[in-house]
Amino acid sequence: MNDNKVTMGKISYINASPVFYGLDHGLLPPWLKMVADVPSSLNRKIKTGQVKISPVSAAFYAMNFKDLLLLPDLSISCNGRVLSVILASNYKIDELEGKNVMFSRDSASAASFLKMIFNQRNVAPRYLVGDVSNFQEISKSVDAVLVIGDTALTHPWGRIFEHYIDLGQLWFEMTKLPFVFAVWVVRRSFAEKEPALVKEIHELLLASKKMGYQNLSKVIRKGKDKLNLEESLVKEYFDLLYCDLDDKKIKAMGLFFDSLFDQEILKERPKIKFFNP
Repeated sequence: MNDNKVTMGKISYINASPVFYGLDHGLLPPWLKMVADVPSSLNRKIKTGQVKISPVSAAFYAMNFKDLLLLPDLSISCNGRVLSVILASNYKIDELEGKNVMFSRDSASAASFLKMIFNQRNVAPRYLVGDVSNFQEISKSVDAVLVIGDTALTHPWGRIFEHYIDLGQLWFEMTKLPFVFAVWVVRRSFAEKEPALVKEIHELLLASKKMGYQNLSKVIRKGKDKLNLEESLVKEYFDLLYCDLDDKKIKAMGLFFDSLFDQEILKERPKIKFFNP
């Protein structure tokens, strides 16, 4: 390996905090550089090679599966409610035909999932993409808005809009399966060139995640301070989140990808392939 540091993406939302806890607290080696950003930017950065390993939206993996490999046992998932992937709407889903639905710029999996739901129900809203951080302005200008991550947690969407639809819960009601929002991937070309290095980084991530769950009360307190939320809400949030990728979640991810392909949101049926040194 040359002298350059290996670059690795890091989600700037609190949802990935357990995975990065150990790396933030002493496990980060000098040759590894973490690049923090929102999921949509990390998607772009791994596509252009600015980062070699990163969490990305699950739908982004599906769109680029030929260039990426999944890292085992790492995800951001839920099994029912998730609290941080919300459709806030003045109408029920089936009543949004022709209405303005705004997507956060930061979303890929949730946006694909919502488009799939609309397609399945033969509902055709007008899609807009924009900044959803000013919740009061948004409520005046659109009929519904998809918000994710910290923005979903920190604003009273359920008070401003008539309907508050948790997409994790909606998927669970449809499938009785977990939903995988984000996965960790490595660029296939980098994995082929540096398999031992990728294996080492993967082991670091798993050790870092283990430390995170051993120190979950600290993760919760840090999340509370960062977002200025009640500690009980942040604890509930982390109780609902999973950062593993077991067989049931892999099955659920495959079902999601197949549904995206069946609804013609994806041009090709993705294959789920893991890094294996």
